[in-house]
Amino acid sequence: MTAVRRATRERPLAERLAGSPLLPAIEGWLEVLRKGRRLSENTLDAYRRDALDYAVFAAAHGVGEWRSLTRTVLDAYLASLFRARRARNTLMRRRSALGRFHTFLVREGILPADFLLELPPARSERRLPAALAPDEIESLLARDGEASPLELRTRAMLELAYASGLRVSEVLTLQCAGIHLGEQVVTVVGKGNKQRQVPFGREAARWLRAYLERGRPLLAPRARHDTLFVNARGGPMSRMGFWKLLRARARATGISTRVHPHALRHSFATHLLQGGADLRVVQELMGHANVTTTSIYTHLDRAYLREVHREFHPRGKRAAAGSGAAGARRNE
Repeated sequence: MTAVRRATRERPLAERLAGSPLLPAIEGWLEVLRKGRRLSENTLDAYRRDALDYAVFAAAHGVGEWRSLTRTVLDAYLASLFRARRARNTLMRRRSALGRFHTFLVREGILPADFLLELPPARSERRLPAALAPDEIESLLARDGEASPLELRTRAMLELAYASGLRVSEVLTLQCAGIHLGEQVVTVVGKGNKQRQVPFGREAARWLRAYLERGRPLLAPRARHDTLFVNARGGPMSRMGFWKLLRARARATGISTRVHPHALRHSFATHLLQGGADLRVVQELMGHANVTTTSIYTHLDRAYLREVHREFHPRGKRAAAGSGAAGARRNE
């Protein structure tokens, strides 16, 4: 790729569409989503990037306005994403965004028909969430050394994330007023601006109290915000900062598996269900709108399921004992 072509591709998408008749429809769509759906800024940013990328491709293929969009251009765009070897989840999200955008264009009378509906439905690859084992969680949370303000912050943050199963965004936007140490409950605002209360245990309460008394006052002595978890400069902790911290801590404690930012949330749900918690209760704690989202956590490790079956099912015990006896007879 030449330097000119590389520079063109790396220019911000919006800049490459400056003055294009394709832009107003995208901004109008995003405004409808912002007011009507009350989506988070992260979700809106993702939709904006997807729509702009689509518009840049369409413009490069002769589409001057959305009403002149054709099925051929749509097919070519989806094929380009496939050739670029984008991850399946990325392809699914991009197609979902295009579906919403096309629906808006048809509703506004800009596009005569939604060509995306003519394509066969995409099949998503459902991946099991990666959860850490209980002993890995213990290693991740336990840390020797002096309890500095930063260490108090990190320990309190990780303890709360695992104890309550909050999303990373919920942990990082949590306000001090949302922590109720006496009741051991945290009040969070999740997706769709839905508020919920989630309990946490004594260990998390102990570290949160220590952080609030001896950590945050030193890290953010003159803070003008109420964000609970702060960085070394006293500002709100960022998502990237959380991920780097979690990854570094995992490496330092010898955890070989790749630790995802939501690893503590996935572990929270998995360990509750393994312990016998009701699926509906876990759904409520996780803040899932649909129980089908929570049900993915019931697909536990097959070895664990076999172990439970052998231990608790009468025929499983008998079969194991019988196979042992049969083996002994064969060895005689």
